[in-house]
Amino acid sequence: MTLENQTCVVTGASRGIGRGIAEEFGRRGANVVVNYRSSEARAHEVVDTIEDAGGKAVPLQADVSDFDQVEAMAEDTREVFGSADVLVNNAGITIDKKFENMTKEDWETVMQVNLGGVYNTTNAYFEDIKDAEEGRLINISSVVGQQGNYGQANYAATKSALFGFTRTLALELASTGSTANCVAPGFVETDMLEEVPERVQQKIIDRIPLNRFATVDDIAGIVRFVASPESSYMTGQILAVNGGMEW
Repeated sequence: MTLENQTCVVTGASRGIGRGIAEEFGRRGANVVVNYRSSEARAHEVVDTIEDAGGKAVPLQADVSDFDQVEAMAEDTREVFGSADVLVNNAGITIDKKFENMTKEDWETVMQVNLGGVYNTTNAYFEDIKDAEEGRLINISSVVGQQGNYGQANYAATKSALFGFTRTLALELASTGSTANCVAPGFVETDMLEEVPERVQQKIIDRIPLNRFATVDDIAGIVRFVASPESSYMTGQILAVNGGMEW
């Protein structure tokens, strides 16, 4: 599943799932834009990893919730690698609280990044994806968007919204031969999960038929397939990569 000479933009690529996707794309021959907001050193580590393996990558800073910064990142992408072929909307944040304790600021901050950021990046790269021979828009959602999760009303709302957004963009892009799909990971072994108390982690594992958390590679491999030519007849889909959890 080569991505040779494809320009792939991954938001939130300095850590976790985003980093795994960026490095997997690099291994498959893509020109990778490693987007980051504040973790400059980590972003450079990702670029170094890709280049050490013979790939091409560039770190580009932009807060996805800032329209102007994202527009500037898109222009920089075109200057370095040309038009984008693949956009992975991965960047996101959490501010977890029971709804009765959630402030308007808590709600709006998550909305601005997780949904506003998806609008900004998709808007900035939309013409690239539409005009590509087989463009790919890939939105990273979550099992939390399918099931809900205690203390995550804001996060769950943003991740659920990606389903309708993806389906609509799939319809609008279909006549061009480009696709839009959504990958909804379950609970993944990242530094975010490490912050969850061990007793809570065990309760989560008890709900997963495969009896383990996903690795970053589990998710990156699926995203790589969705980005590849082999997925050309699949669009508007939600791929639940969650170890068999019901929703």
